[in-house]
Amino acid sequence: MPNYKRATLSIWLLALVITLVSFVSAGQNDIDGLRIWPSPTSTRIVFDLSESPKYSYFTLSKPDRLVIDLDNTSGEFDFQQITNNSKLIKKIRHSTAKNKQSIRVVIELSKKLQINIFPLPPTAPYRDRLVVDLNDKDKQPPQVLLSTNTGSSSRDIIVVVDAGHGGEDPGSIGGAGSYEKDVTLSVAKKLAVLLNKEPGMRAIMTRTGDYYISPNQRPALARKHNADLFVSIHADAFTTPQPNGASVWVLSVRRANTELGRNLENKERLSELLGGAALLTKDTDNEPWLAEALLDLHMDSSITTSYDLGRLIIKQLKGVTRLHKRTPQAASLAVLTSPKITSILVETGFISNPREEKNLNWSKFREQLAQSIFIGIKQHLRKAPPDGSLWAKLKRDKRTHKVRSGESLSLLAQRYNVRVSQLKEANNMHSDVVIIGQILTIPRI
Repeated sequence: MPNYKRATLSIWLLALVITLVSFVSAGQNDIDGLRIWPSPTSTRIVFDLSESPKYSYFTLSKPDRLVIDLDNTSGEFDFQQITNNSKLIKKIRHSTAKNKQSIRVVIELSKKLQINIFPLPPTAPYRDRLVVDLNDKDKQPPQVLLSTNTGSSSRDIIVVVDAGHGGEDPGSIGGAGSYEKDVTLSVAKKLAVLLNKEPGMRAIMTRTGDYYISPNQRPALARKHNADLFVSIHADAFTTPQPNGASVWVLSVRRANTELGRNLENKERLSELLGGAALLTKDTDNEPWLAEALLDLHMDSSITTSYDLGRLIIKQLKGVTRLHKRTPQAASLAVLTSPKITSILVETGFISNPREEKNLNWSKFREQLAQSIFIGIKQHLRKAPPDGSLWAKLKRDKRTHKVRSGESLSLLAQRYNVRVSQLKEANNMHSDVVIIGQILTIPRI
């Protein structure tokens, strides 16, 4: 074959290859699914994609809309099949694309919203994703109210209960397909019920449904509600099924020192963390040193009391499940970074262990876990009730009585004008039997 014919054929083949590659790449991405995760103050939309997205977006008003152009994307995904329980989204639909190699998605909004869009790389069990966060800046989370059943002006003890993971973040996944996010929410709800039934205590949950909250937002919610305790519920996992048992974690000193440095560099953040104490550090030559000292004291106190609380909860967990660690462990955990709040993270067991996964899916076992954590919290608060709380008032006003021969619980209740149930509660008693020489706490109600 002559050389010029070979050259012509080569050029023709090269042009054909380029054309084919361009044709294939033009439709290389697809929308495989769409998930909508509403929360009380925001909504997250997640596009499941076959490849990493190339996108652009803009907003329109009157009516409010978010328009997203996905480049090199093919397919006509049926948005009508998606369940939409969000009050912020009216409708999601297709519109005329800017070119044949892309698609245009229009999200009709109920009002003007704060919008954040970002891609996420593949993480089990998901592939590539495009995340759209819609935040309603006018919507406020439920406010904390003083208890109405204590008969006292003393404030409630606020316990923030944090159910780990949520929404498109499933957490660890068990061999039978159980999601950590479902286990944690169930245990957290049961714990919140127990706390809210206790006079002088109130539970605030970081999430009440299946939606995502970032790890940094969780302690921020606790600070916003002036919480006394922060309890984060999780389930552990490992690459092999053998590890098992529950554990309790507190903030490591290294993480505490790192957070201390970050907070000192951020004046707005420092004011938020120190509260009224931040006023003491203003307009003084020693401002940096005083602020560091205050934060350092808060950190030390928080870690110490968190460790004490963790020990009491571990003691209770020992009665219902195996322990992975018999003492509280320290780790660099983002959810435990509030310097003025006693904070712990409870690993309820290994969801990667078949036996424990089965237990964690058993409602009765979850109730036992919640009860164990609840009892540990009560024991801790009896010893060290927060200032200004009803429990602190009861501790100041408490009376004691040494049981003598011939005395009974009902007789003592009549003598001190309290109910038998109140006597039993104050002394953590499970029967009406008293023993000669026993020291009883007499509550002032």
